[in-house]
Amino acid sequence: MNTPIFPAASTEFVTIDGLEIRIARSGGSGLPILITAPWPQSIYAFHAIWPTLTTLGPVVAVDLPGFGRSERRAELMAPEPMGGFVTRLADALGIERWHAIGPDVGASAMLFAAAARPSLFESLVVGSGGADMELVGKGLRGVMEAREGEYGEPEGGAQVVSTITRLTRQTPPAEAMEDFRLSSQGRRWIEAADYVRAYPRDLPRLKVLLPAIRTPVLVISGQDDPIVPPANGAFLARHLPRAVHIILDAGHFVWEDDAAGYMQAISAWVKGGYRQV
Repeated sequence: MNTPIFPAASTEFVTIDGLEIRIARSGGSGLPILITAPWPQSIYAFHAIWPTLTTLGPVVAVDLPGFGRSERRAELMAPEPMGGFVTRLADALGIERWHAIGPDVGASAMLFAAAARPSLFESLVVGSGGADMELVGKGLRGVMEAREGEYGEPEGGAQVVSTITRLTRQTPPAEAMEDFRLSSQGRRWIEAADYVRAYPRDLPRLKVLLPAIRTPVLVISGQDDPIVPPANGAFLARHLPRAVHIILDAGHFVWEDDAAGYMQAISAWVKGGYRQV
């Protein structure tokens, strides 16, 4: 029998901000840890790091609106309004302060949230997400610049499975891949792309806010990331006053390609490394 990806967690749908949002929660004591799913994956992207992550404190893994299996609202599909959703998520869950981990699309949302409500964040871990329009990879730029009707296939699930298989160094387990497929089936893959299409508007706004974000931030990049090259991580480290940037031997899906290195960096950070920044 295969071991479930979330053996110690309760996976459920909860209504937050009027939307059905999928979360997975672990038990434990201490300061909560929020982790948001990357695109085009889901909370199942954390299959390799979940057992270790949950030893650090109570964890809440979330499919943000429009990603994974969570319900979508068009006006949230951009970094700045998604940052607002993150703060309302904390209110709905009754959490006053947490460590937050936001890879990929979660990176910009987390930074907007930290700028809006700094008291919510003990620390941040971001990375693998676009930070500056001049630094994103060719593939991501193609998504952002595609005109309506020129991007994506009618059945997004199959396209996503193919993309993840091609870009990960080790194919995720079948249970995770099936969840990724279901998360992007039909037009969900195309609709989720609206988030990165908002980068030309929201990333310049975020750049203005970065110097005022006093939250300690760990930025993790993949050395061989063709979608979001590590120059994006270096950009954040230059503009954030309390940031550390590390580069791991990985592609875009760092949490898959080097799960041990990714988790080692997060563990050291959450256990107190963030206080040294």
